[in-house]
Amino acid sequence: MSVETLATGTAVAWRWWTLAIAVAAADQLSKFAVSTLMFYGQSIPLSGFFNLVHVWNTGAAFSFLADAGGWQRYFFILITLGVSICLAVMLHKPRRGIESFGYSLVLGGALGNGFDRVVRGYVVDSLDFHWQSWHWPAFNLADCGIVLGVFCLFWTTCKPAAEQQTAKS
Repeated sequence: MSVETLATGTAVAWRWWTLAIAVAAADQLSKFAVSTLMFYGQSIPLSGFFNLVHVWNTGAAFSFLADAGGWQRYFFILITLGVSICLAVMLHKPRRGIESFGYSLVLGGALGNGFDRVVRGYVVDSLDFHWQSWHWPAFNLADCGIVLGVFCLFWTTCKPAAEQQTAKS
């Protein structure tokens, strides 16, 4: 790899790394606002299907391992560190825009929730969607970034298959 190629790759990677940092920063800003302006456990109904809440999650998605006794914090921090390094390296390589966008969103979400685990020992969740008395588990902007990023990555894997199907028809 030439020095020129490496410099170009780094310049493009900085764009995606900046997006990831912006996602993490927006997530942290929203968590700061919720933690500062709301009491723990407080719920503010904003519509018939959405509440703003202040809850903590010591586990992972859907509170997985939340009651594991504390070791899970360090386990999730290590996973976050490993995944974040891998994603940052992957963003240094040339990729399609939607794929880089997806990796950036996942990286930003991982950094946002990882920061919570390191600093607070838990993740602050604030978005609560519900239907009547059934509530989807509360989540945050970092989780939104991760889910949207995974959707983008899924889209990139399905799109070539769809194009091949169209070509065969």
